[in-house]
Amino acid sequence: MNTPVLTMPERNNIESGSWFSKLSLQLRNAILSRSVVRRLADGALLSSRGQPAEEWCGVAKGAVRISSVSLSGKQITLTYVEPGVWFGDISLFDGLPRTHDANAHGATTLLVVRKPDFKELLAQHVELYDALLRLNCRRLRLMFDVVEDLNTRPLAARLAKQIVLLARSYGITDGEEIRIGLQLAQEDLAQMLGASRQRVNQELKGFERDGAVRIEPTRLVVLSKDKLLAIASKQ
Repeated sequence: MNTPVLTMPERNNIESGSWFSKLSLQLRNAILSRSVVRRLADGALLSSRGQPAEEWCGVAKGAVRISSVSLSGKQITLTYVEPGVWFGDISLFDGLPRTHDANAHGATTLLVVRKPDFKELLAQHVELYDALLRLNCRRLRLMFDVVEDLNTRPLAARLAKQIVLLARSYGITDGEEIRIGLQLAQEDLAQMLGASRQRVNQELKGFERDGAVRIEPTRLVVLSKDKLLAIASKQ
């Protein structure tokens, strides 16, 4: 078996991923044996909207920024794919082109499975079909949650919830504080929430006054997760 060369933290990110870790040992080893390591610099293009899908990827380090371009030509951030998460399988299933642009956000390490190897894994491991079906059901549920929040919750609640999720995925604990390791501009955060940067900035300043967060250049530090959760629960 060819094992991809990852650093120990990178391998831990893959193996501890909530989806990957639940697969059988046989399937996990089969996926790893067909994966190659790709290291990307910040901003490097992984795939573009409209391109044929040729790869299935797992994030071992860093993040992948998923974005689209508005009618006015503005780049809009939709989400960030975090370490431990696999993506790109939908287009390999339906044969349609990629729907969004994907770029490395920070120094990023990926495990990449080529399309022929992905098809071979499906043919040899029925378990993978079931696992990917569950994964895509989870994605659909999360998408419905986002749509529901967008239509029923105030911006402050949605912003607090997003910060808690970012802290869970990218948080670096330092005493009582949690520093969000993902470098994130307020404009990107606003796009993810369907709001203006000015409104997001106002809400963040309110969180800071309340002692829930501290705003640093391109970084957020969570001072009180409980306060953020209280804000997130408001209708």
